[in-house]
Amino acid sequence: MQRKFLTNLGLLLFLNFLIKPFWIFGIDRTVQNMVGAAEYGTYFAIFNFTFLFNIILDLGITNFNNRNIAQNNHLLNKHFSSIVILKMLLGVAYVIILFSAALLVGYNLYQLRLLVFLGINQFLISLIFYLRSNVSGLLLFKTDSFLSILDRLLMIGICGALLWGNFTSQAFRIEWFVYSQTLAYLLTAVVAFLVVIKKAAFKRLSWSRPFFLLIIKQSFPYAILVLLMMFYTRVDSVMIERMIPGTVGEKQVGIYASAYRLLDASNMIAYLFSVLLLPIFSKMLKVRQSIEHMVKLSTSLLMMVSVIMAFGSFFYCNEVMGLLYKEHVRESAEVFKFLMGCFIPISATYIFGTLLTANGNLKEMNLMSASAVIINLLLNYFLIPRFMALGSAFASLTTQVFIATLQILVVQRIFKFKVDYLFLGRVLIFVAGVLVINILSKELPGAWIYRFLGMVILSLGLASLLRLVHLRSVLAIVRNE
Repeated sequence: MQRKFLTNLGLLLFLNFLIKPFWIFGIDRTVQNMVGAAEYGTYFAIFNFTFLFNIILDLGITNFNNRNIAQNNHLLNKHFSSIVILKMLLGVAYVIILFSAALLVGYNLYQLRLLVFLGINQFLISLIFYLRSNVSGLLLFKTDSFLSILDRLLMIGICGALLWGNFTSQAFRIEWFVYSQTLAYLLTAVVAFLVVIKKAAFKRLSWSRPFFLLIIKQSFPYAILVLLMMFYTRVDSVMIERMIPGTVGEKQVGIYASAYRLLDASNMIAYLFSVLLLPIFSKMLKVRQSIEHMVKLSTSLLMMVSVIMAFGSFFYCNEVMGLLYKEHVRESAEVFKFLMGCFIPISATYIFGTLLTANGNLKEMNLMSASAVIINLLLNYFLIPRFMALGSAFASLTTQVFIATLQILVVQRIFKFKVDYLFLGRVLIFVAGVLVINILSKELPGAWIYRFLGMVILSLGLASLLRLVHLRSVLAIVRNE
């Protein structure tokens, strides 16, 4: 399993690093610079508003299905034809509830028009994730890797043509950005559907009310978990836009979005770990294989990356934001240096939270996530009026540290892993070493980009010296099962 994890992680990271950074920094960033912070802030707030009700589209079916198919491959043929119909019904319910909520909070006609297509996009994303859960549940990670980048690859082509293809004399509009996403998601959903029906020996859709109720009952704990996690990770920008009136609120959301973009890009790395770890953990737990080495391996790899990126972002916040944006650079940098601190605890949750999910500890996960929602809402409520976007960054960092700490403690209580004090000592030395390297690199002469790259290289060298990741062991795992 370690060999399968490492080889497919390498492919998944390679493909996503090939495509998604260009989408985030080449397309998404360019769109914000062209339309301005206020207009992009409106889009970003509505986009996150659609996420708050995203659970209605899925009800935990995707996570339940991924774990279930990984442990029982034969159920794909039995479940697929009925779950597709269930997803369509949930899509109708989502649209009704989404627009009812939008009218209640007072969205105007322009915002509602954007909401139509952003709501459609959320349905298509949910459908794609469900279809991919069948592919990864069968441990067909290579196919899933290509499906994971297809939507962004199509978006790059469509948006790139609109941005630089001289197809229109009009200035780029945020609506075009949304429409491009809709078309890309639709085409990706079609391709993913064709892949799955080939594996599922699909013949026809099947309507079964008892089956619908059974699946909803079994996946409901996953639904609650996803809902709670969505709230404490996505409510920030919505609260900024609602609590700070007028264009000031829109600009603050735009500033928050500028800083959040790099955190979102970084989270892609941690998320890709979880995509592989959920079915692998589920399979290993079912056959009673020891998971301790897999947990330690994934933790070493991800913590090394997250610590370097978080510390580097804190010390080089002004330089990075100045490189990427034209407006509100100083304000974005202040938000960015604290928001990127979230990457360390988020990385931990993608490992330890995934392990708890694979083990079926949904009650514990839901209690922890509910606590995180309360903390996040309270902190945002008190901090946004005083510190605006920076207040939300503080709220996010506090919430993520809280939830990561709880998950690590619960994992230790349930699995009773032997505490490796030597490993923990190396981690602490590594963290302190990266801090010192950053401080010293800031004092050196020369262009900041070279000092930043030097910091990264020295930090990786320190990780190797401390043997946080045994390169020879990793290569041995890849070469031999």
